[in-house]
Amino acid sequence: MDVAPDRLNHSAPRRAICSRCQRPLRTCLCALVQPTAHRTDVLVLQHPHEAREAKNSVALLRLSLARCTAVVGERFAPDALHALLHPPGMAVRLLYPDVPAAPAPSATTAPALDPHTPLRLVVIDATWRKSLRMLLEHPILAALPRLSLNNPAPTRYRALRAARNPDQLSTLEATVQALAMIEASAFDGVPLLQSFGRFVDREMTRRAGRNASKRSASTAKDLVVPSR
Repeated sequence: MDVAPDRLNHSAPRRAICSRCQRPLRTCLCALVQPTAHRTDVLVLQHPHEAREAKNSVALLRLSLARCTAVVGERFAPDALHALLHPPGMAVRLLYPDVPAAPAPSATTAPALDPHTPLRLVVIDATWRKSLRMLLEHPILAALPRLSLNNPAPTRYRALRAARNPDQLSTLEATVQALAMIEASAFDGVPLLQSFGRFVDREMTRRAGRNASKRSASTAKDLVVPSR
């Protein structure tokens, strides 16, 4: 059987990947990582679509928080999810608002947080619609006591991604604000939020460059070269 020579001798070039952040070198996050001290354990349940999204904020969050784990999935086996949501010796709170489509459990069913008891904060990283679906499809997740943000600070993320509501935040911003609520003055998330702002600025610059390149290419196609 004849095989084209280029298939025998050449392979498609691969983008160089950073071994730490697992991003292409041209979009490496390592210079933006801001180590941030915190005591609360953070578990991010990340929708697969978000794991593939270059503009997602969880990679920077995970690299900046020592006690942050991201688990990628859309549907979780009950036993595996139970182990994640009920770690021995820890209190658990789900960072999610009380909404009519998925009401929060009664506040009386969950004891008040004890500062001496280790806490796991569970965060869903997905679009609003997908996060709601993940919640409704996992009753054990929906049954967790909720933590909601009071008067969340404005987001910078809307410059990159559209949001259903004006007060929706990126996962990084929401988690940082939740940790500030939980740990009060012991937690300083300002440097990490500033680093996230630089991430947004960088992505906006890259977007502007891509748009300019597309316009240039389109203009070049419209040019007519006279025949000689």
